[in-house]
Amino acid sequence: MTSAPVRRGTEEDHTPDPRRWRALWVTLAAGFMTLLDVSIVSVALPSIQQGLATNPAGAQWVVSGYALTFGLALVPAGRLGDAFGRRRMFLIALTAFVAFSALCGAAPTIELLVVARLLQGFAAGSLAPQNSGLIQSLFRGAERGRAFGFFGATVGISTAAGPIVGGLLLAAFGEPDGWRWIFYVNVPIGVLAVVLAARLLPSAQSRERPHIDWTGALLLGGAVLALLLPLVQAESGGVRELWWLFPIGAVLGAVFLWWERREVRHGAEPLFDIRLVTETSGYAPGALLGLVYFTGFSGVWIVFAQFFQAGLGYTPLQSGLSVTAFAVGSAGSAVVAGRLVERFGRRLTVFGLSLVGVGIAATAAVLVLVPGESAGFAAAPALLVGGIGGGFVISPNITMTLRNVPVRMAGSAGGALQTGQRVGAAVGTAVVAGVFYGVLGAAGESYRAAIAGALGVAVLTTLVALGVGIHDLRNERRRADGVGAPDPDAPDTRGEGVRAEDETPHHVSHD
Repeated sequence: MTSAPVRRGTEEDHTPDPRRWRALWVTLAAGFMTLLDVSIVSVALPSIQQGLATNPAGAQWVVSGYALTFGLALVPAGRLGDAFGRRRMFLIALTAFVAFSALCGAAPTIELLVVARLLQGFAAGSLAPQNSGLIQSLFRGAERGRAFGFFGATVGISTAAGPIVGGLLLAAFGEPDGWRWIFYVNVPIGVLAVVLAARLLPSAQSRERPHIDWTGALLLGGAVLALLLPLVQAESGGVRELWWLFPIGAVLGAVFLWWERREVRHGAEPLFDIRLVTETSGYAPGALLGLVYFTGFSGVWIVFAQFFQAGLGYTPLQSGLSVTAFAVGSAGSAVVAGRLVERFGRRLTVFGLSLVGVGIAATAAVLVLVPGESAGFAAAPALLVGGIGGGFVISPNITMTLRNVPVRMAGSAGGALQTGQRVGAAVGTAVVAGVFYGVLGAAGESYRAAIAGALGVAVLTTLVALGVGIHDLRNERRRADGVGAPDPDAPDTRGEGVRAEDETPHHVSHD
């Protein structure tokens, strides 16, 4: 079924919000907190075990539970933001995140801590798609590329900085309760962000009663849960014991796709419009590239922590500082990439992925060859190269994946993109860590062999992502040459390559 043509506007139809850059910094600060909490807790697991007298399996749920509910919330929350207003969803999710962070810090038992982390992860996952959706609605053209550059820098820094910040907090507050401050630190920052967001974020004027696809939400939630649960529990035998969930997830995913197509045929608003993948230029290859890249990118941080701490005897702080070069390189290049993406397009991600592959491979060689006490310092140049490459991957890929998405779909499209990244992160953590521990056992507790094997998997994954990027670059060049270009006289339909900045603008107001 083809919907009515969309009235196309022009770039001049959009009146920039004068407070858009200040609003962006508030949303990025909140997003940084939620993404930091994915990795910051890993270095505190021994402290949590000691402080709450629990076993490793219980403490591991503090990490995996957050990742699980984070991934479950992304797409439904993105659709809710599209339907009811991203400002409203942002404030609700951020307030909940702050409250559950305080509950995590005050938890007297491991059971209550795990429950609080599950709720905190759901709040964080509800917040994440509002960030990309707000960027879509607040910015146009080259400014959008710059905004996504800062967003990409936030993603890269938060992922790499988690172990560093966690190590600093543990060093400052000590054992056995230093881990509580990893959660308490979110409270004052979050409260300030709520106040500023309420003043700065625009709210859309709703013109019709929105339709929410609850059936689609249940089907997608079941599919994501069935896929992620075994993966986030991989270290405690989740894949071996819960493998039967994978085929269930595949069936639920297939039913979800059928249901969403049915919703489109009946003229309803689906949870996730499949035409974003099939008919929106750049979305499918960008989503695939993000999934594959995060598979290797996210998995390396756990094995770095294990190698430096268990293998070389570094403290959590020393371990975190050993990977600082990657965070520094990623932050700087992501901001630069945001300014260059409109000019160079997919070539930036191809260049970045090449640097990431070289940087990780060189890091593996350094860690194998250099003595333990000097390994962290010696690996810094190679990690810097990898970090610079990472900055040229994340923010340009987000920009190019979402740039043709209509603004009204920005939340659900961004949520789906981040869901793919979360799935990739879960797969990568399970596979890369699994290879690390497998080689460690087979090689007689040789940590050098283990880190080489694990980083080798990360390099291979990066090469697969590079192949996706090269393929899309070739398609981009063919489109630029007019090969397979759409008929300019054909009417645009909802989701069919409608550029976000060409859509009828939303009317916004400040509360």
